[in-house]
Amino acid sequence: MKVQLVGTITLPIVVGAYPQQVGRNVNFLVVDCSSSYNAIIGRLTLNSWKVVTSTYHLPVKFPTEHRIGQVQGDQLAARECYLAMLAMDEQVQTMNIEEKRMMAEPIEVLEDISLDEKNPERSTRVGADFEERIKKDLICFLRKSIDVFSLSHEDMPGIDPSVITHRLNVYPSSKSVRQKKMIFAPERDNVIKEEVQKLTAAKFIREVYYLD
Repeated sequence: MKVQLVGTITLPIVVGAYPQQVGRNVNFLVVDCSSSYNAIIGRLTLNSWKVVTSTYHLPVKFPTEHRIGQVQGDQLAARECYLAMLAMDEQVQTMNIEEKRMMAEPIEVLEDISLDEKNPERSTRVGADFEERIKKDLICFLRKSIDVFSLSHEDMPGIDPSVITHRLNVYPSSKSVRQKKMIFAPERDNVIKEEVQKLTAAKFIREVYYLD
């Protein structure tokens, strides 16, 4: 479904009850379409407020200068909005399987090429519709530049933190809490163990022991 953008508008939004509240000017995109919602607040705004949501209980909590603020949703109103969305024109709200399949098709045919004759699994893809001369030059260039490809965890040891660093989005003043051990289905548990072993062998992560 394509919706034509009418324009944009900036509105001041205040969330919570005084003094546990936050606010900012939010840019909204204005569209002309049927919806049971007056406005939808995007992830950028929610992330800027550091909100934590519960889709089951419908509360929204966020840190403020005066402890934690909270906004409680109305389950009856949420249910009515949900049913209203389902009752809209089926052609607008849904997509049949055939349309979804066609959208997922690649825009061009790709051809697998090997970058290393000794290790056939080290490969990439190029467009199959390239002219033969251009394709040959491109494959030659890629094979000469194989040292810049990272095809496995072992190809990326010792990455400088100035290049990339993963950080947890945790509020600095929050107290650490030990969570209960999560139980996964056997097939998922095996996949998780394999990925952890790969990251550990590549020295991307390491096991840390805590006293409590």
